[in-house]
Amino acid sequence: MRSFNGQCIVITGAAGGLGQALMTAFLHAHANVVALDRDGAALQALQNNTTVPPGATLMTALCDVTNLPSCEAAIGQAITRFGGVDVLINNAGIAHRSAFADTQMDVLRRVMEVNFFGAVNCTHAAIASLRQRRGMVIAISSVAGFSPLIGRTGYAASKHALHGFFDSLRTEVQDDGVDVLIVCPSFIDTGIDRAALGADGQPAAHARKTTGATTQPAEVATAILHAAQHQRQLLLFSFTAKAAWWLSRLWPTRYAAIMRKRLRAEI
Repeated sequence: MRSFNGQCIVITGAAGGLGQALMTAFLHAHANVVALDRDGAALQALQNNTTVPPGATLMTALCDVTNLPSCEAAIGQAITRFGGVDVLINNAGIAHRSAFADTQMDVLRRVMEVNFFGAVNCTHAAIASLRQRRGMVIAISSVAGFSPLIGRTGYAASKHALHGFFDSLRTEVQDDGVDVLIVCPSFIDTGIDRAALGADGQPAAHARKTTGATTQPAEVATAILHAAQHQRQLLLFSFTAKAAWWLSRLWPTRYAAIMRKRLRAEI
């Protein structure tokens, strides 16, 4: 099992619901957490309002994951402060809900820039340190990373791309002792879908529908911590995620029919 005691854990999108929960979980594992976000006010609130357990440290740094120099600067701050990066959690992300035919191309590009290239940028900035310290990369994906999802073509594409990238990266770095974990939750009670982009790039007009129970960020963060400790490669969190994984593989037409019926009202 991996121990995160005294290790440097970098979390992108740390001011969001799951990001904050991950920060709390790893702080209680006695880690040194570097919380990255592009929202300076939210980072300051984190610094002011977080109770840091004894033996842990919280550092915050501004980072726009879509900008490689910004990622390199933030990762550089973490390395300067703690000597290197032991775990990188690529959590930053945005969503959209709109039919492809109605969606402006800029919306799809924005989703891909944040969800896919944001993770690639941060990983590229940290990979040398992760190799040196035999660390771990964690990518927060989704059920949309391995199955179709109506009304979220850009989001699903960005998450599918994460799987291809990080599954392939694992084959390059596993001999160096670097672990790669892909996390696929279903619906989490965070702000990402409440702030989802619509077809024109403005907030989506329709409320989100869910399939199965909505889970709390703290519950997901705890499961991610445990999966990381046990050096797992894939975490399907919740019954819904596991059912979607198997049904989309064993009976894909049935999966697509159920998904369309339950989520078509969103578009």
